[in-house]
Amino acid sequence: MSPRPPAPVQLRAAGLMLASTVGFGLMAVCIRLASRTEPVAEVAFFRNLFGLLALLPVLLWPALRASAPVGMHLRATLRTRQLSRYFVRCLIGVASMWMGFWAIAHLPLAQAVALAYSSPIFVTVAAVLLLGERVRLRRWLAVAAGFLGVLVIVRPWSHAFTPGTLVAVAAAVITAIVAIQIKQLARHDRSDTIVLWTYLFWVPLSLLPALWVWHTPQGIAWLWLLLAGVLGTVGQLLWTRALKLGEVSALTPISFVQLVIVALAGWLWFGEPLDRWTAFGAAIIFAATAYIAHREAVLARQHRSQAPSEAVEPGS
Repeated sequence: MSPRPPAPVQLRAAGLMLASTVGFGLMAVCIRLASRTEPVAEVAFFRNLFGLLALLPVLLWPALRASAPVGMHLRATLRTRQLSRYFVRCLIGVASMWMGFWAIAHLPLAQAVALAYSSPIFVTVAAVLLLGERVRLRRWLAVAAGFLGVLVIVRPWSHAFTPGTLVAVAAAVITAIVAIQIKQLARHDRSDTIVLWTYLFWVPLSLLPALWVWHTPQGIAWLWLLLAGVLGTVGQLLWTRALKLGEVSALTPISFVQLVIVALAGWLWFGEPLDRWTAFGAAIIFAATAYIAHREAVLARQHRSQAPSEAVEPGS
């Protein structure tokens, strides 16, 4: 087994994950605020546009710091042989984003975010179906528990059931497919390449549906749209950095602080009391996804220790 990161590195990773979680939670609040006056498709477009503008300085900073040609650095980052895969991945990703934003705009915030956290459950299933990964009994039991948590939140047997919750579940399912596609892209491309091409496709793909419902934002709506884009990009960058420094199994529970943030915001700003069924279902999903993350981290360490000299492709 490979050794755990030293304590200071673990603390730094935890701090980065917490900051990422706060960023994602505040992004969800900004999306809800922006969607009060702007169509969901337009909110998605501006989230991507402002996210790209926030991303470019971060990607170009290494070249600027080294006084290297920016154009050369940018060309190197853009180099890929998988453009068709990026297009398909981003087309699916835009659909997932639109559904997720619709859920944030129309469902109670805590419910929408709790259902979004079920995505790792569907990732496990998709990895078996699409990548041929082997999943043993304990992880299948965790997957079953996660599905139970989703059912507890959605409650299809109850008068409280609304079809809108299925949109949030569909967003989680499609997000899982996107995660599998990222694994496939990462076999050949660097993370910077994946992120940059994703945004370069996301912006025009999300613009097309936004044009059908275009409404020029006014006043403070611009602030919510700008913050949604910047917070989304910053959260993503911090999340990536945290996972590079720390272990997934240790960091995953921290991400559930987002649910606390949006539940508190929903109560204070939107008059949404936290439903006990949502809290109970979210707790089940939390336990299931935390266990899945733990098992995947253990298996990854075992795999590295058993084949230290072999070049194993990510996701294989």
